[in-house]
Amino acid sequence: MSRSRELPGLTACLDKLCYHHGGASLPADKPHAFVYFITIHNASEHTVTLLGRKWVVQHADGTQLVIEGDRIVGETPRLAPGEQFSYNSYHVTGCDASAHGSFHGVDETGERVHVILPPFEMSIPRE
Repeated sequence: MSRSRELPGLTACLDKLCYHHGGASLPADKPHAFVYFITIHNASEHTVTLLGRKWVVQHADGTQLVIEGDRIVGETPRLAPGEQFSYNSYHVTGCDASAHGSFHGVDETGERVHVILPPFEMSIPRE
């Protein structure tokens, strides 16, 4: 199997991070929800189909969560040069955490490519 390469011009960025506390839908041991909004921009010369993602969430209590799978919020976005894909999702936690990850896919020639999402902090607001 061929290795994946970073495709120059394909970028991922955190657009916005929102914090929510408590509520009936959150578990008692993880009452802190962070909703993140991400955009993947294709400024390369290649059409890219994104097939999946891998995230690593490092919690302040020393635990680590690795999330890996096919698709991105149920989709396999196809991005021609100049196009972008935006989505939002969330992470629940009982303590501060940081996250980083990547999205992987193929270009129009079938070459495997990926794009790195820079790390970001999920800090619980202190009163």
